[in-house]
Amino acid sequence: MEKYKAGMDIFGKLLSYEVEGNIINVKFEQEKVFVKVVNSYIINFFAPLLRDERNSKAVENLKDSHCDFDIENIDSGIQICTEKLIVKIYDEFKVDIYDKEGTLLCADYRGESKPFERRYGDYMLAEAEGQTFSGEVDYKVYVSKKMEEDMYFYGFGEKSGHLNKKGYHYVNWNTDNPKPHGETFDRLYKSIPFLIGLNKGNSFGIFFDNHFETHFDMGRDNSEYYYFAGVDGNLDYYFIYGPSVKNVVEGYTKITGTMPLPQLWTLGYQQCRWSYDNEERLMEIANSFREKGIPCDTLYLDIDYMDGYRVFTWNNERFENPEAMIKKLNDMGFKVVTIIDPGVKVDKGYKIYDEGLKNGYFATDNQGIVYTNEVWPGDSVYPDFLNSNVRKWWAANQKIMTDTGVSGIWNDMNEPASFNGPLPDDVMFDNDGIPVTHKEIT
Repeated sequence: MEKYKAGMDIFGKLLSYEVEGNIINVKFEQEKVFVKVVNSYIINFFAPLLRDERNSKAVENLKDSHCDFDIENIDSGIQICTEKLIVKIYDEFKVDIYDKEGTLLCADYRGESKPFERRYGDYMLAEAEGQTFSGEVDYKVYVSKKMEEDMYFYGFGEKSGHLNKKGYHYVNWNTDNPKPHGETFDRLYKSIPFLIGLNKGNSFGIFFDNHFETHFDMGRDNSEYYYFAGVDGNLDYYFIYGPSVKNVVEGYTKITGTMPLPQLWTLGYQQCRWSYDNEERLMEIANSFREKGIPCDTLYLDIDYMDGYRVFTWNNERFENPEAMIKKLNDMGFKVVTIIDPGVKVDKGYKIYDEGLKNGYFATDNQGIVYTNEVWPGDSVYPDFLNSNVRKWWAANQKIMTDTGVSGIWNDMNEPASFNGPLPDDVMFDNDGIPVTHKEIT
């Protein structure tokens, strides 16, 4: 497929549609689209631009609610009506969404993409605090929406900047960047491609389910529109109507699932730093908290508790008897959490490395050779967590830690982090039989 340049039309005229249960199959001149009525207030729009499979790692066990809806032809398109929404789909897969009273909630932008030019003195502004101002960008997936009056944007999870994200541009590409995370920093350690829009008391959410590098521009490029886009992959997004923000969040969790309630001790004060590198220092900290009457429920151990930074090991010179030490801390009212970094040390005779190598559990280069980079242990390899067998193996190894009395695991450096530059785009992973590149899955 050719690159989808911002503003390019690739769908053509809307030719016909068929209804199969709660899915409307829409045929355009050049592409097919599937519109799924999940329930009266959640609509999924899917165009298989890269592959027919959705290959989602975010949506699991989504249960569709029985929902009556009406569909009819309108000028240059079709109209879908549920109890709460009116969805109008036109030529070129332009989508406008209204509430039941006809108030416009979210409309596709019909104008040309025209990013503002940014200057600093006599020079074009290239970047600031790690954020790239690239102007016109080519994407393979691109959806722009009209910026309505009095729009506000929230969401995106772990991102910098103000609570209201209007005027910002964010990149979803997990990045372990140690630079100061200033206001315009556009990417951090995790990616949550979910926005909440609020306009005159009406709120809605958009969840863009795409595993490639994705971009959300909330009017930074041009105040007339906002957009979400991907460098590759399928067009797959969910529109979630409120009208309250609370209802939008509930709808989002209906799609992606909810976390179990945390254990009570995780809500107390937790003491963590890099690093308490031996038992004497750790016990000094624990005793000091109790002597000073400072409430504390949890103590963390960073990488120095390991034997040569090998995951799932203890340095028995620094921590002679971990079981006895942890029991003593438990008796004092402390839980202990240990860090686990997924970079596995290249070291023949080391159980985790040998098992992973034998079973083909590590990511490879494009020639099938196990990929090596450098992390804390030195030369390291990376578990292929897209493979369900690898996930089960890694989970089973946590028992090594819990058997010593550890109460929690601190997952770190799992962007994945690397000391010799980011992993190349063509590092390969096994998504349970579907080969995928690093470009697709970070």
